[in-house]
Amino acid sequence: MITRFFLLTALFNVISGLNFPSSHELTPRSMDMARSAMDYITKSPSPNHAVEQGVNMLIKADFVKLDERKPWPPLKNGGKYYFQREHTLGSSLVAFTIGHHYSSSSRFKIIGAHTDSPNLRIKPKSRRTHSSLTLLNVETYGGGLWHTWFDRDLSLAGKVILKNPSGIITQRLVNLKKPILRIPNLAIHLQTGPEKEAFKVNKEDHLQPVLSGYIEKVLGGNETSSWQKGHEPKLLRTLASELGVEISEIVDFELHLYDTLGASFNGLDGEFITSSRLDNQMGCYVSLQALLNHADKGLKNDSDVSLIALFDHEEVGSSSTTGAGSTLIEESVKRISGAMREEEDGQDLLECQIRKSFVVSFDMAHAEHPNYSTKHEKFHAPKLNSGVVIKTNDNQRYATSGQTGYIFREIGRKIGHDVQEFVVRNDCACGSTIGPIISARTGMRCVDVGTAQLSMHSIREMGGTKDVEMAVDLLEAFFERFREIDEELNGE
Repeated sequence: MITRFFLLTALFNVISGLNFPSSHELTPRSMDMARSAMDYITKSPSPNHAVEQGVNMLIKADFVKLDERKPWPPLKNGGKYYFQREHTLGSSLVAFTIGHHYSSSSRFKIIGAHTDSPNLRIKPKSRRTHSSLTLLNVETYGGGLWHTWFDRDLSLAGKVILKNPSGIITQRLVNLKKPILRIPNLAIHLQTGPEKEAFKVNKEDHLQPVLSGYIEKVLGGNETSSWQKGHEPKLLRTLASELGVEISEIVDFELHLYDTLGASFNGLDGEFITSSRLDNQMGCYVSLQALLNHADKGLKNDSDVSLIALFDHEEVGSSSTTGAGSTLIEESVKRISGAMREEEDGQDLLECQIRKSFVVSFDMAHAEHPNYSTKHEKFHAPKLNSGVVIKTNDNQRYATSGQTGYIFREIGRKIGHDVQEFVVRNDCACGSTIGPIISARTGMRCVDVGTAQLSMHSIREMGGTKDVEMAVDLLEAFFERFREIDEELNGE
């Protein structure tokens, strides 16, 4: 008996020492993919920059630009296309491929994500002074964890509208990159006992960042319009210098504050990513990369349209021309279907295609917090670096159903990827996504998914390094495997 025990122990030790491959193991590929995602996010301090980065990736892969404002040229099987709503420097982006075997029986495989994140944005009249300091008048956008914005080195990025002396109007992206703003905390010595116990941010009074010393009144400004008089002259000069134009050419802007600290690896083995805007520029990146991978090697065997849509304004309800509540998906599907239509196709071709189509709404998910584990439903508490999360809510805050959850889970099974499940506690409110909005507007089936993260809506969020690779692989598999699983499910 003793001999048998020692033999079993020895065998266990040998087996334990073997390096069996794991889908959760960090590899050079997973580190490289995470590094690419981090580079994308760092270079995207605003939704407009996120779209610009995406467009650069698509152009490099020979995607053809379309214009929503004009009739489209004939689309072709095996084609790769993209367009921006607002045409140039927009904050939403659609890209799609058409399989070589596209026909009237084809369907649309869609991934949706959003480009925006909670942040602070400059008001139409931004000049503000107090106590010998020049402040910037800002507005909160979305539901941020605003206390995390204190004592950070902040800068500005966004879009500037220009009008040159000839009257020609142009738009330019700008990213100042260097720290020029800071929201200082109140010293602990100046706080009362109750204030120390429960710090509460007054969003109107406490979030105005310091821009510079109050010197412009002495030096004089160069305002040339009533709009410019509402802004700090030195700020306008900085923007003009960055863009290589005269101050008088700046007629408007949409500028966002952001943390100048870029994305970085964290953890002893680099197993975590810390960054601003993981929610949901990570979703934008993995969607783009999945489509690019599919376009590179999957179109020859594809019979459908594979499409990604990156929306703006999810954090404030999606009700805008560039949000998921707009006509963006409907018009995209209609125009693609119409451009590929044959004379013999029936009148209800589009309706039939829509009913066979499927949307993956990709937005970040809440990982189980080690210090607040009671905030999670214990049987549905996702972990970092453990796979894509399916999000379910029977009150329709998420669009996942039994059928759509099964399809996505089955795609993961076919490529050997684990899929996690998330449900909120019954005594906790549930956030929502673009999923229910798109599903209700279009009638398409939808599943809500995302990768797990901590510190959602903080200025500095935390995600898993391995999750980038697993998300890209699973979304690419969605483009390649959805049709076969859907046909099996529906007996086709």
